[in-house]
Amino acid sequence: MTSPSITIDLTPQGTMERLQWLAWFSDSAIRIPGTSRRMGADGLLSLVPGVGTLAGTGISLYIFGEALRHGAPKRLLTRMGLNIAADTAVGAIPVAGVLFDMAFKANQRNLNLLRQHLSETHR
Repeated sequence: MTSPSITIDLTPQGTMERLQWLAWFSDSAIRIPGTSRRMGADGLLSLVPGVGTLAGTGISLYIFGEALRHGAPKRLLTRMGLNIAADTAVGAIPVAGVLFDMAFKANQRNLNLLRQHLSETHR
């Protein structure tokens, strides 16, 4: 008996669909009660010193890796890397990190950069 296979769409469109959900989950999935502000798993993870920041950075690096796989130019990768570095550095600071994560949303920024690159290269 064979087990069912799982196929992952590695096309630019499939990648963007997958990353769109991941960026939303990590940056905006949770509405803060009584406000119109949103935060995601990255903000919650930054409440756990050290380990939470590393986990959030891991999610960001996955998005970076997908950009690399799709041939993003060095300039774009540098911008994405700077977004990740800022998110990681400030996100490691207790309380300030959570507030920064709610405002900066590095993964959504990086997703938008990748989306723009893919739309330009596939015209």
